[in-house]
Amino acid sequence: MKQQDSFWIWTGAAGAALVAVALGVYYFWQSDTASDLSEPVAVEAPPIATVEPPPIAVSTEPPEPEIPLPPLDESDPEVQGGLIEVFGREPVQQFLIPERIVRHLVVTLDNMPREKMALQQRPVKPIPGEFLTSGTEEAPVIAPENYERYTPIVTAIAAADAKTLVSLYRGMQPLFQQAYEELGHPNNLFNARLLEIIDHLLSTPDLDGPIRLVQPGVFYKYADKDIEALSSGQKLLIRMGPENAAIVKAKLREIQAELI
Repeated sequence: MKQQDSFWIWTGAAGAALVAVALGVYYFWQSDTASDLSEPVAVEAPPIATVEPPPIAVSTEPPEPEIPLPPLDESDPEVQGGLIEVFGREPVQQFLIPERIVRHLVVTLDNMPREKMALQQRPVKPIPGEFLTSGTEEAPVIAPENYERYTPIVTAIAAADAKTLVSLYRGMQPLFQQAYEELGHPNNLFNARLLEIIDHLLSTPDLDGPIRLVQPGVFYKYADKDIEALSSGQKLLIRMGPENAAIVKAKLREIQAELI
């Protein structure tokens, strides 16, 4: 937990927020054509005009095609560009690893219910700072100050609009589906897997009070065997602290409702 903690908290929190780190790009691709794609709105009929209206010019040109998604292997520049539009250039450059973004997100999400995650396929860089403990050397606990390191990502999650996130995700869904099939799931839907992951994360136990640790080697482990036996994604929520975990869970419930 010691050295890897900062990376997995940031990665997992972003994944728990419905891959918010990659959803903004589709909105900006389609923003120029949004009016063409919107549903017609019913309005009250205007009064009958007293003069003949001018003739309406009818174009014989075919409509402009929708902007297609790029191939998965070529999607990184567009994804990164969209993320900059959504989150700003500085945070994207600070945290995002700009290669194989969609694939790495899918791998990270798929591994959340499992025991371990694939460090070599992480989508973001480690956040600053060291994993902080308090208590005594014989009975260490996670320090409350350690939870504060994750305030930036939790704040971003809380501010995200679930309806917009799900809408953007649906627009990018073919890329996520392709990446998921490449993992060895050609007959399974990534969207179904995503709902399973959300259910799994929401089942994470809510803990109050200091979280006790042991250090049998280089890395810390949870002293409670039941906590240590949880999945990588569930332990990730616990490591960010009860208040932060509650915020992430609340957003997950909003996203779950939109997906269903």
